Amino acid sequence: MKTNEEKLIVAGFGGQGVMLMGQVLSYAATNEDLHTIWIPSYGPETRGGTANCSVIIAHTMIASPVISTPDTVIAMNLPSLQKFEKKIKPNGILFVNSSLVKDYEYRSDIEVIPLDINNLALKLGNLKVANMIMLGAYIERTGVFEKEALFTVFKKIFSGEKAKLITLNEKAVELGMSVVKKTKA
Repeated sequence: MKTNEEKLIVAGFGGQGVMLMGQVLSYAATNEDLHTIWIPSYGPETRGGTANCSVIIAHTMIASPVISTPDTVIAMNLPSLQKFEKKIKPNGILFVNSSLVKDYEYRSDIEVIPLDINNLALKLGNLKVANMIMLGAYIERTGVFEKEALFTVFKKIFSGEKAKLITLNEKAVELGMSVVKKTKA
């Protein structure tokens, strides 16, 4: 992790895997002996309604679980973008699912990384891995973890019948990382 503390908000529709993204990051932080807090927040409906979670990852004790000014926001849909973009600290980072957000006027004092996540997921044959593609983009740009930290978590959360999902999710993370590498080059 490049900074002492990373404050992240992940937001989208219920069913987009927003909570899983936060959990994976929090579990990875624990495995890496970092301090972490993961706080989920659901809208009135679960699938199709809005959902978000706050994740704090730090080298030192975390003073407060509340994130009023996130370093980074991952917005998987337009309502989430509209709600959380204004809260990002100046020079912070905004990851946007540009598959669902078109023609938006972004703040000029933040770094915006629009990614056509849904179409990338369809190239892998499964729209449900859009969240892991975004997670790959996030770790590549922020340097918060190496991909192996996530892959270790996958082996724990995708067990039994779900073990067949490990390889697909690993490919999704790597795809997200490669897309961000190309935009940096």
